[in-house]
Amino acid sequence: MTPVMSPDLLNACAGLLRRHEGLRLKPYTDTTGHLTIGYGRNLEARGISRDEAEYLLQADLERTYTALQTRVPWIIDLSEVRQAVLIDMAFNLGLAGLLQFTKTLRMIQTGAYDDAAVAMLNSRWATQVKGRATRLAQMMSTNTWPDDSRL
Repeated sequence: MTPVMSPDLLNACAGLLRRHEGLRLKPYTDTTGHLTIGYGRNLEARGISRDEAEYLLQADLERTYTALQTRVPWIIDLSEVRQAVLIDMAFNLGLAGLLQFTKTLRMIQTGAYDDAAVAMLNSRWATQVKGRATRLAQMMSTNTWPDDSRL
């Protein structure tokens, strides 16, 4: 059985590392040339765990949805499926990128979902993300989740 650190030892070591490593919230190259983040996490050698990736995804989704509600307040009037389309697009394009879809957003706001789906597929973005755009346009048009969406 692997020994577990005592809370006192864990806290003491964490304090030392916070002081010695410093906190960097964006990736940087450390003194040995490795891509690093946080308190000295070597992303190349260690990466992140699945749990950490899931935590980051949840935080990013909440941040994206909050930003969308600020700039596209009518999103709350859409079904969850259509909200998910806009969240996915904002996550992929950034909020500023999504907001460039002014005609498409106007179509969605007025309930012209089929026209919005066509506009989505006729964009440069669709040629870049291919299957993602097809899936999202279908969701916008049909207001249904794809079979593989709830993994």
